[in-house]
Amino acid sequence: MNSIIRVSDLVRLRKLNEIIAQDIINQQPDLVFVEPCRFENTPSLIRFLSDLPNVYYCHEPFRVLYEQAPQRPYYKDETRLRKAINRVDPFLIYYKAMAKRNDLFNIQKAGHVYVNSGYTKFQVQSIYQIHAEVNYLGVDTDKFKPLTGVQKTNMIISVGSLTPLKGFDFIIRSISLIPPHHQPILVISSNFSNPEEFHYLNNLANQLGVKVQFLEGIPDEKLVELYNQAVLTAYAPHREPFGLVALESMACATPVVGVKEGGLLETIQDRISGRLVERNEEIFARAVFEFLSNPQTSLEYGQNGYRRVQEKWSWDAAVRNIECNFINSVERKPQL
Repeated sequence: MNSIIRVSDLVRLRKLNEIIAQDIINQQPDLVFVEPCRFENTPSLIRFLSDLPNVYYCHEPFRVLYEQAPQRPYYKDETRLRKAINRVDPFLIYYKAMAKRNDLFNIQKAGHVYVNSGYTKFQVQSIYQIHAEVNYLGVDTDKFKPLTGVQKTNMIISVGSLTPLKGFDFIIRSISLIPPHHQPILVISSNFSNPEEFHYLNNLANQLGVKVQFLEGIPDEKLVELYNQAVLTAYAPHREPFGLVALESMACATPVVGVKEGGLLETIQDRISGRLVERNEEIFARAVFEFLSNPQTSLEYGQNGYRRVQEKWSWDAAVRNIECNFINSVERKPQL
């Protein structure tokens, strides 16, 4: 029944986008800038704007349709019968196929497609068979910055929605491998929390003896303070398209230990502003311990990251770049 409703919603959403598109066309804009849709990923709006200069900023492909999420024990609540039904449920199969076709058709109708990293560019071009242009994002360096009078504590921070894709379980297991008298407190700050994931991570931390503090929905001012207090930021999301967390941390002069994948390869400079390591808990733990046991290295890498953000990853730099590309998009004919 849910799949039937979803199919109906996609059809109604497409009709609504057609109405919105006509309203936009009547305004005769110089350029239409389109962001992703929560339900369609690439919004149907684009298919009705092909006669206008338009840009679609694709932050990531429709990952739920193309990637497998990390396994979790609480998935066992879905019975074998339910899984078997899902595999042959014609309505679910039809919905997924329709969502894929819809997303593909819409993005191929875009005049120009911007992406947030070289990694996302490769993914988008491989999945959708279209050309994409990298337009890097930036961080607000007036807000995310080093704070005077804030002391470092035996704490590391990790930031992201409390979902399996963010890899917090990997970080907890890695910290558990650090000698107990050196183990830091882990603060996990999230803007969204999946209750099942919270209970899974909390139980995992208790089992392994890792001290974790979960925070949700804190203001940016508090987040900046935490970045400044942390010895480092631990960041291990699965195939993260870009990852603003690394930039926020570096803007606060705090080094980052991240996994060597996704957009992190483009923001973290290994052994300069942080460490990039394989998704291996022992290796990750050693990288974290290097900073815990060498405050001078942490300070040096933090300052390197701060300078790097000021030079390349500020909002001003991002705005100048995308403004220039907007002008080019208006002057150029849409990519076919």
